[in-house]
Amino acid sequence: MNAVVNPPAEGDGRTQVRLAELVSLRGRVAKAALPRLESRAMRSGQQSSRLFGRGMDYAESRVYQPGDDVRRLDWRLTARSGRLHTKLFQEEREGRLLILLDTHESMRFGTRVRFKSVQAARAAALAAWYAVRAGERVGLMEFGGNDRLLRPLGGVRGALAVCGALAEWDALPRRAHGEPLSAALLRAGRLMHGANRVLLISDGLSCDEASRSRLLDLARKAGVRVLVVADALELALPPPGRYPLEHDGERREVALFGERQRREFQRRLGAGPARLNAMAQELALAHTTIDTSTDPLDAVMKLLAPGVRR
Repeated sequence: MNAVVNPPAEGDGRTQVRLAELVSLRGRVAKAALPRLESRAMRSGQQSSRLFGRGMDYAESRVYQPGDDVRRLDWRLTARSGRLHTKLFQEEREGRLLILLDTHESMRFGTRVRFKSVQAARAAALAAWYAVRAGERVGLMEFGGNDRLLRPLGGVRGALAVCGALAEWDALPRRAHGEPLSAALLRAGRLMHGANRVLLISDGLSCDEASRSRLLDLARKAGVRVLVVADALELALPPPGRYPLEHDGERREVALFGERQRREFQRRLGAGPARLNAMAQELALAHTTIDTSTDPLDAVMKLLAPGVRR
């Protein structure tokens, strides 16, 4: 089912997604030097497809075999080699990117600049503007919050729809118990609507035991990229001190002074990002990590650039 996107209340850009900011990111992408995107999709054997236009795209030439179309003879190579060669073509496909966005309650956390949920939305919006500029359709699926889906759309309309959905879905209340990553990956595999690339954006805290096999299954259908969004306290040992934390309106203070205490705190807090990164590394999926204060543009461009493997 397509999401019905209504104009949400304007967020502050720190704890809530701000629609105007997501739309303005179009200008950042427009100024960036983008390489020509390519994608690989697994459909009845490995096929390579370019993302611009439709029709037939030259792939390579090989020695002529009985039954080959004589209209596709490679006369230049034939003349050089003295043997008949045939040109091989592959179908040009319009690329489709599906952004798989984690909206669990754990994403509504941040100690630097903004919540992980806001940073994830910014990265998703940049990916949408990047994709449509390259000629791809772009869709959005969330998991952990309300499990909604926006089918892939093309052009500015597609990117604006993603931005609107990001802001609207961020304003919705979350469920007490969200969807595990394995279930989301299984659902994405059924609801891809022809997507040949998937960008997973998550903090990894929803990873469960079955996630690895489901991620591998999804990677057999499409090119999967993983963007891990983490808070600074999840990525590095916190300096000694007292840390005020707030959850559901309740404020508490955590005292972290001893090194062992700080290491255990960081290990527990950073378990999700570490687990998702390790899984992507093991499966040889392109992946990278950003914190809540980083500009996501470089990370998004790196993941969606042609030929990226890890």
